[in-house]
Amino acid sequence: MSKQIFAELVEKEEIIKGVYKFGVKASEIVENAKPGNFIEIRVTDQVEPFLRRPISIYNLDRKNGILEFIFQVKGKGTDLLSRKEIGDKIDIIGPLGYGTFKMDNYQKLAIIGGGIGIFPLYELAKEAKEAKKQVNTYLGFRNKDFVMLEKEFEKVSDKLTITTDDGSYKNKGFAIDYLIKNMEEEHFDCIYACGPLPMLKAVQKYANENNIKCQISLEEKMGCGLGVCLGCAVKTANSTKEAPQYFHVCKGGPVFNSKDVEI
Repeated sequence: MSKQIFAELVEKEEIIKGVYKFGVKASEIVENAKPGNFIEIRVTDQVEPFLRRPISIYNLDRKNGILEFIFQVKGKGTDLLSRKEIGDKIDIIGPLGYGTFKMDNYQKLAIIGGGIGIFPLYELAKEAKEAKKQVNTYLGFRNKDFVMLEKEFEKVSDKLTITTDDGSYKNKGFAIDYLIKNMEEEHFDCIYACGPLPMLKAVQKYANENNIKCQISLEEKMGCGLGVCLGCAVKTANSTKEAPQYFHVCKGGPVFNSKDVEI
């Protein structure tokens, strides 16, 4: 059940230029949150910007009631948020999203992310590792300047593969190419993905064509985050031009079975 709270900012770090990791005291949200959930943040008490900003949950420190999230400064709203200082209170609603990552009885997980889409995958990898599951993680970045959270993901992965488009750090190419190569040896039970749309489309196509279970987390612009404004619509896989059908990412997702949505 989601709640609105005014959470105290207790951790602040700029992990690369323009990308911030915040930690807030939010035990009311942490105790109910699951991997794949997100929060909605009101960045100011002024009239503008009026809409809250949806941000995925990065880490849940359940022992201490600390919620960590990471965001990139892209506009006025996230710029205002980045100016918050330790001790400030932040207006947060969460956890949000009924569609979360499901591990079921899977034992061998392939987790793939790209760019700022890697953030919601950390809690999934951490909880899978704690559950004694095999976790192979594949993270793709534009170049070495954009590589983030390598040490953090190393701790929660049995095997971590880092790729850069230009080969400036670790493996050259795209993360999905390395996942596909390893799939022949590992035979993963399920693939979990979040990242840029071209990457998600490639992962979805590969998984669906090879009948591999796959869950993808979608990122859409949201007005309310509660399924009221209907702004974050995505077509269902069985939609037709004559009678299109839609899910709403904030409510039906943000995590979907790869066979259920058209992206």
